[in-house]
Amino acid sequence: MSVRERVSEHRRRMRERGFRPVQVWVPDVRTPSFAAEAARQAALVAHADRTSDDQAFIEAVAAPWDDE
Repeated sequence: MSVRERVSEHRRRMRERGFRPVQVWVPDVRTPSFAAEAARQAALVAHADRTSDDQAFIEAVAAPWDDE
């Protein structure tokens, strides 16, 4: 049985079981552009801890869980 026939048979069985194929495109993590973008975003996240008062604001307006 050829590869094409095995794949076709597998897909037929899956369809009989109520499944359908779905194609999903994801970033290629092996590319230099992906590595550069990941490094850029990681640096932004690391820098945000030193420059943002977001967490202080959340803690200031949050009610303790025990008081509810």
